[in-house]
Amino acid sequence: MLDVTRQPDAAVKNIRNFIAGDFVAAASGKTFDKYSPVTGALIARICEAGESEVDAAVKAARAALHGPWGSLTLAARADMLYAVANEINKRFDEFLEAEVADTGKPLSLARHLDIPRGAANFKVFADTIKNGSTEFFEMATPDGAGAINYALRRPIGVVGVVCPWNLPLLLMTWKVAPALACGNTVVVKPSEETPQTATLLGEVMNTVGVPKGVYNVVHGFGPDSAGEFLTRHPGVSAITFTGETRTGAAIMKAAADGARPVSLEMGGKNPAIVFADCDLEAALEGTMRSCFANAGQVCLGTERVFVERPLFDTFVAALKERAEKLKIGAPEDAATTMGPLISQEHRNKVLSYYAKAVTEGATVVTGGGAPVMPDAMAKGAFVQPTIWTGLPDTAVTVTEEIFGPCCHIAPFDSEDEVIKRANALDYGLAAAVWTTNLTRAHRVAGRIEAGIVWVNSWFLRDLRTPFGGTKQSGIGREGGVHSLAFYTELTNVCIKL
Repeated sequence: MLDVTRQPDAAVKNIRNFIAGDFVAAASGKTFDKYSPVTGALIARICEAGESEVDAAVKAARAALHGPWGSLTLAARADMLYAVANEINKRFDEFLEAEVADTGKPLSLARHLDIPRGAANFKVFADTIKNGSTEFFEMATPDGAGAINYALRRPIGVVGVVCPWNLPLLLMTWKVAPALACGNTVVVKPSEETPQTATLLGEVMNTVGVPKGVYNVVHGFGPDSAGEFLTRHPGVSAITFTGETRTGAAIMKAAADGARPVSLEMGGKNPAIVFADCDLEAALEGTMRSCFANAGQVCLGTERVFVERPLFDTFVAALKERAEKLKIGAPEDAATTMGPLISQEHRNKVLSYYAKAVTEGATVVTGGGAPVMPDAMAKGAFVQPTIWTGLPDTAVTVTEEIFGPCCHIAPFDSEDEVIKRANALDYGLAAAVWTTNLTRAHRVAGRIEAGIVWVNSWFLRDLRTPFGGTKQSGIGREGGVHSLAFYTELTNVCIKL
């Protein structure tokens, strides 16, 4: 039975949990509503998983782990992941429609980033596990005969995958693909704001013959709902999470019971450092993307921009001009370059920071409020792209993650000064450095306290490289072979010769 059935109102979908290969409602009958971020209209009713559904999902995952999935060879497992990737691409338009309906992001963005990367993750990690190296050491022994040591990578078990709403398919598959490649099974808890593509992936799993229970989806919220039930379940062997820092801290506490490992990619207040010798056009283009792409709802995005003083006025004026040319609108409009925020709740949060910036004394260079939209989108979660100057580094607007299309631009006078200011916060996810001085680029990048530092680029990602944050931005690294460290347990085998 399909995961997405139509209500009497044909525009409203009924989205159920996916457990052991079947789409199921909640025994309690509880549902929650999903509204379009573009129009404010009801687009889906989602069955909220209770403790019984989460328990059933974990048990199904554990049964599959020690059953048909666990008996597959590595090559067979990789082939199945290739098939998943191919089926996503075959159903590209369905995934595109679901992703855009949930998020409201422009079709062009989802078409060129979210869906292709969501499919590619399965191929990349299938290749990674097939090509992964095995440690092998010879050693001397007192009798002179020697011994050999080699390491085996074994699945860690049932992995709880807790996903964010900003890049739903991409970031969910970024975790599910390596978990499955390593032989684990998963229970996914997508954000309540973006339930559709995780559920649609269940249809793909069934179509390509992934054994029942390998991939499961439970819908709901965090506390006293599916998120809490999943992360505290003793049958979950490890938890991987992307989202805001406070939620990550709560998951760590839950994982402490049973000493279960966690992989956390959390919040950020990422800096960009623009030196006067930069390629100005490249720095402007890159900063525009890093501040306003996906309406600023990107964990790697820039909210603090530091510009060397001789370039400051020119840079601010040029970024203002470009920001004011962004076209806010519906995702299907080819002219749209910025969509809405994910929800009215998040819109209210972002607008509260817009107001706070003014009370803190910011100069509003552009934006600072909500746009007037046509009637069809009057109830959408739209805000203006916003630029501020004039605030101290200690201002709330400059220190707290907003997760909207906004940035504060401040001047700096020396390299040592700006590095100290860039590193001053408790976050350390990403940074961008713009300079044509290669020596300076290497020197500054090495001193920035962040998991990722881009030089003269932004969001340029090789999926084989390590990804993750420092300080309160995260624990652990994912990507390529770096994912294997979390999704597997190492067993050393020592053989006396």
